[in-house]
Amino acid sequence: MTYAKILGTGSYLPAKRMSNDDLAEIVETSDEWITARTGIKARHIAAADEKTSDLAAAAAQQALQAAGVSAEDIDLIIVATATPDMQFPATATIVQQKLGIHGCPAFDVQAVCAGFMYALTTANAYIKSGMAKTALVIGAEIFSRIVDWQDRRTCVLFGDGAGAVVLGASEEAGILHSILRADGRYGHLLQVPGQIADGGIEGLPFVQMDGQGVFKFAVKALAKVGEEVMAEAGIGAEQVDWVVPHQANFRIIESTAKHLKLSMDKIILTVQEHGNTSAASIPLALDQGIRDGRIRRGQTLLLEGIGGGFAWGAVLLKY
Repeated sequence: MTYAKILGTGSYLPAKRMSNDDLAEIVETSDEWITARTGIKARHIAAADEKTSDLAAAAAQQALQAAGVSAEDIDLIIVATATPDMQFPATATIVQQKLGIHGCPAFDVQAVCAGFMYALTTANAYIKSGMAKTALVIGAEIFSRIVDWQDRRTCVLFGDGAGAVVLGASEEAGILHSILRADGRYGHLLQVPGQIADGGIEGLPFVQMDGQGVFKFAVKALAKVGEEVMAEAGIGAEQVDWVVPHQANFRIIESTAKHLKLSMDKIILTVQEHGNTSAASIPLALDQGIRDGRIRRGQTLLLEGIGGGFAWGAVLLKY
C-alpha cells in the first residue's frame, strides 16, 4: 500500500512582530482585552514589498531542505491561500517559478483557514493514486491586507506567515485518514464580501465576522470531525500523541480539546505568538513542533481546522 508521508516541513514569518501593546497604539484595545478573549499576544506583519508567494517560497525552501529533496524532484505544488498575489495566475504557479520548478501541476486551494486540510488531502489523493510521487503543500497568507485596522473585533486576530510540507510516496504509514466537510449555509458568519468589478472594489474588502457564531459552530464541528476521523481510522484518543489545530483562538482550541477528551498537554500551540494565520496556521504549528523536538518520528498526529464557508476538516497521520 502506498502512503503519503511527510518528508520535511518548513515555515516563514515576516520580520515585523506586532505586539498587543503595539496594536493598542492604532486602535482602541489593550493587551489584557486581547489576551483574555483570544490568547493572542503578538502577530507578524508582512513588509510592504512582500507578497504571499514570497512567504510561500521561503517556507517551501525550508521544507525542501528538511526533506533532503531538490526542487527538481517535486511533481505537484498546491498552495492553500485566501490572499493570493493577484486574481490570476494562481499563486502556486508564481511559487513554482520562484523555486525554479517547471512543468508539474501547480494550483491554489481556497478554503480559508481549512485550506491546508483541503490541500493536504488533495495531495494525499494524488500520491495514493500514483499521479504524483513528491508533492509540495503550502499554506500562506497575508491577512493583514484584508482586515480593517480600525475594527478591533477583527484586526487583533490575524497575522501573516507561511508553512510548508513535502509529501513523498512511501510504504511506511503516513496519512492514515482524512475527512473534509463544508456547509455554505453559514458563509455569512465569516467572509470578505468584496470583489473586483469594473476596475474597482464592489462590496466590503475587509474581513466580516460574527465572533459568537463562529465560536459555537467551530467547537462543535471540530470536535465532531476529530471524533469521526479517529473512529474511521480505528484509533482512540489515547493513541494520539499530538493535536495540531488551526490556531484561531485559544478558547476554541481549549473547548475542542475538552470535547475530544484530550489533554492540553497534547496540543501544539502557536496562537499566542502568531495570531490566526488562516491556511498557514497548521503547517506553521506543525513545523514548530517538529523543530523544537516535541513531535518525533513514529508519533500519531491529529490535524484539524475550520474556516469561512464554512469549510472544515481533519487529517490523522503518522509522522
